[in-house]
Amino acid sequence: MAQRNVSELLAGAAVLAAAIGFLGYAVAHTGRGSVSGVTLHANFERADGLSPGSDVTLAGVKIGRVVATDIDAKTYQAAITFTVRPDIRVPADSSAEISSDGLVGGKSLSIVPGGDDKMLADGGRIQITQSAASLEQMLGKFIFSVSDLSSNVQKSLKENQAAPK
Repeated sequence: MAQRNVSELLAGAAVLAAAIGFLGYAVAHTGRGSVSGVTLHANFERADGLSPGSDVTLAGVKIGRVVATDIDAKTYQAAITFTVRPDIRVPADSSAEISSDGLVGGKSLSIVPGGDDKMLADGGRIQITQSAASLEQMLGKFIFSVSDLSSNVQKSLKENQAAPK
């Protein structure tokens, strides 16, 4: 009986250690761990799909990650805080855009470098931004344009049929 209790205790300890390991891995890979690099800011009209832990890329290469998303109470825009590796210097006239990692993939923040000689310092702000394109909005516009085209074709056909020959 005592040996069974010891084996159950060891099995429970192993399960607990595995759970702590998985938790540590999850924290380290979701953007909630320690943050290093240069911290920058940007505001967007829409930041659909962008969340803490999302990649920050330059020329398709990961150079940082999104640290926080919030709302700017004065402009009602999405306020994004992100880090960039300390060895990457971002020109002051650079732009930032929210891009998709594929049709059903996540979103990332892409930096498009400018040509300015002045570089953004820690805490700097990227002024030129392009918001995320919403798949639902694009699909809605497409459906509306198809239905509008269909009604115009039907109208044209009726006018042609009614015209005397």
